[in-house]
Amino acid sequence: MLALISAFGLVLAVELPDKTLVATLVLTTRFRAWPVFVGVTAAFAVQSAIAATFGSVLGLLPEALVTAIVAGMFGIGAYMLLREGFSPAKDGGEDASRSGPGPATFLRSALTSFGVLFAAEWGDASQLATASLTARFGNPFAVGLGSFVALVAVAGLAVFIGAKVRSRIRPKLIQRVAGFVFAGFSLFALAQLAF
Repeated sequence: MLALISAFGLVLAVELPDKTLVATLVLTTRFRAWPVFVGVTAAFAVQSAIAATFGSVLGLLPEALVTAIVAGMFGIGAYMLLREGFSPAKDGGEDASRSGPGPATFLRSALTSFGVLFAAEWGDASQLATASLTARFGNPFAVGLGSFVALVAVAGLAVFIGAKVRSRIRPKLIQRVAGFVFAGFSLFALAQLAF
């Protein structure tokens, strides 16, 4: 029980001010809330299982490779969001996830959310904390479960906030802001490669 509570508390504290909350919030302003929540929850389940299973072995992955992949994923996300955010309005400026020639289906929204958060969590503080706690407590199930529950709590908060913001702000503005936020994450990751 101590392993589960320790993992929950540590991961919750690490993730509240982290890019995970921001990325989930941004995805919710882009897509419907339910598929985003399903996608990020699935990503968190896989990442928590990986971190708990491999423990400290994850720290042996080349940091530069992990950082480059994260930078690339956020860069792609920034490009897509900015391209759509600055494109001419369609059908009176309706939400891009509900209109246009390629509407965002549940599966597309969930898979996009899964991919963004799955990539963003590699080498993240919560993943490293989960791996470290697994090595310390020797209980991968309890640590993984505590980590997963904390990540889902953060995702739930971000989805709730994103759904509320989405209905009050123009979608194009949200996409532009989200694109710049993702670009910032990408640049931050690239700056880490330089040091």
